[in-house]
Amino acid sequence: MTAKTSNEKIIFGLKVKQLRQEQGLSFSDLSKASGMSLSYLNEIEKGKKFPKQDKVKNLAKALGTTREELTNGKLGRHLAPVTQLLQSNFLNELPLELFGIELSKVADLIAQAPTRVGAFISTLLELSRSYALREENFYFAALRSYLELHENYFSELEDSVEAFSEKHGLPGFRPVPPRTLGGILESAYGYTIVPEGLNEHPDLQMFRSVYLPEDKRLLLNGNLTAGQRGFQYGKELGFNHLKLTERANTSSLLRSKVFEEVLNHSRATYFSVALHIPLHPFVESVKEFFALPTWDGEAFLGLMRRYNATPEMFYHRLTNVLPKFFGLRELFFLRFLQEADTTDYTIDKELHLSRRHHPHENGLFERYCRRWVSLSLLEEMAAEGSGNMRIDVQRSHYFGTEDEYLCITLARTGHPRKDCNVSLTLGFMVNDKLNETISWLNDPAIQARVVNTTCERCPITDCAERAAEPIVVRKREKYQRIKTALKEL
Repeated sequence: MTAKTSNEKIIFGLKVKQLRQEQGLSFSDLSKASGMSLSYLNEIEKGKKFPKQDKVKNLAKALGTTREELTNGKLGRHLAPVTQLLQSNFLNELPLELFGIELSKVADLIAQAPTRVGAFISTLLELSRSYALREENFYFAALRSYLELHENYFSELEDSVEAFSEKHGLPGFRPVPPRTLGGILESAYGYTIVPEGLNEHPDLQMFRSVYLPEDKRLLLNGNLTAGQRGFQYGKELGFNHLKLTERANTSSLLRSKVFEEVLNHSRATYFSVALHIPLHPFVESVKEFFALPTWDGEAFLGLMRRYNATPEMFYHRLTNVLPKFFGLRELFFLRFLQEADTTDYTIDKELHLSRRHHPHENGLFERYCRRWVSLSLLEEMAAEGSGNMRIDVQRSHYFGTEDEYLCITLARTGHPRKDCNVSLTLGFMVNDKLNETISWLNDPAIQARVVNTTCERCPITDCAERAAEPIVVRKREKYQRIKTALKEL
């Protein structure tokens, strides 16, 4: 018999336990009838062992079934969701080991209460279908959890960047010219770079680059800025230097089928950002900015331009260093997109450290609160028809709570797409640590506003920015009236 996979062992063990319990057999009863030890049977039901053919035959006989029936990999109707989950290979693709979880431990959990776990899994699968969730939604959620677990700082990647820079003799000063990085791609890794390779493909203009592995050609979008070209080169160098073979060939992930692809994309991105924005000089620069007596938006932009960084690179690097070197662990990052000639906003990237903070993605197509500086800057850009980069800061008090955030937002036209505006927001929980770290936190020039998550869930009655009726609030109020009436009755 060939070696069995983890999933096959789990399904076999669940089937043995199901049949044993249906017939009212104890471990001792089954041990005597099958000639197997109690410990071995326990290992089988936990999904850790798969017996040889002669023992399978004895076990099947003891359970009142046939060897074929016992090994066909099908569980009963009540456990069908468990079978579906295991056979989908989803558990194998999730990075359980990154969180210190063994697949066998998951099997133990399922084996302890298979019917209840099956019902729970069935509920999750039904919810995922109802909200059109795909595997990559779970992959990105797992990636965010992994980044949050490590506070988005990875010393091994920092060391890899240092080793790469030393190996290729990169100068200590930054920024590194894109042509230098492109030259390393061509000379060290055999790439052919096509600067305007995507210009003849209008349906691919949302990508900054596409890599063709057959002949190692890197096709670039002709609308990229120098900083964006340098970032794409840095990612490709990251894939090669870190030997990340499971990867997407597009600059942004279109649809991932395995988690390793999502994780490697994140690693290559980190590598490129760290390559362009060296760790220790950047930490010192941020300290200088936080020590300013008042908020200075131009100084913030100047810090970004010092490294010729794109806004995404700059904000990414901030989320790397702020928890580790400044102790600012309660923060979030959001990226909003606004399509041209619409008032619709979507969040396509987010990160929450320490906990999930109040401003976050809402997948129910509700209207995000227009009081956030993230949206007010985009509204200003749309109204004025100007694509100039904008920077602003706001102290956002979250309605109905004691939570307050310092939000720094940068808005710009979405390169390479000209028909899309983008805002990036870094939010810090206002607490004693933030007061100790940022000298200009209480600058009276910083606007303070009360905010909420979405208009549909906001009970603020005098909101001039409201974009939708508070239907969720009204439903809650109606439910409370019904409860009160029933109680009085």
